[in-house]
Amino acid sequence: MVMPIGPLMIEHRLIERMIDVVREELKIVENKNKLDPDFVDRTVDFIRTYADRCHHGKEEDILFRELGGKKLTEKHRHTMEELVEEHRLGRTLTARLVEANTRYREGELDAMSIVTDCMKSLVQFYPRHIEKEDKHFFIPCMDYFSQAEQQALLKEEYEFDRNLIHERYKNIVVTAEKALTSRTL
Repeated sequence: MVMPIGPLMIEHRLIERMIDVVREELKIVENKNKLDPDFVDRTVDFIRTYADRCHHGKEEDILFRELGGKKLTEKHRHTMEELVEEHRLGRTLTARLVEANTRYREGELDAMSIVTDCMKSLVQFYPRHIEKEDKHFFIPCMDYFSQAEQQALLKEEYEFDRNLIHERYKNIVVTAEKALTSRTL
């Protein structure tokens, strides 16, 4: 049987790969003293869409929701609360990254240090966060669920993924419509 954490842990491996790319890009930025704002945009898109909306979304909206109804040990409840707070931290770092990258694009060259600081923070943040989930939370928390509950979680996670692409592209259209409306007024 595939446990409902299987897809979450597979997603971790892709997030780790992206973090490795960001780490290498930081070396290039430091060597050339030049930032590629398009790379930053792609990184933000990955973090917001895949790492946060898709991955953290499944954790918070499905797994943590269901664990909230279980009698967790104090350690597991505390870890779950830490993970939610870490997700918020990731969102805050990403928002700072977007703001600094926008400033950099507008010609504020001093914003490059804020962009690189945010990228460094994300490179430090994600490996620790993933290790906590993989080694100290996901696997032991599966003991709180019966086989049937695990299957229901897995089904809900797949449904979440299936709907995500529609949500993403609907938002793109809504944003485009708003931009068009503001330009035609």
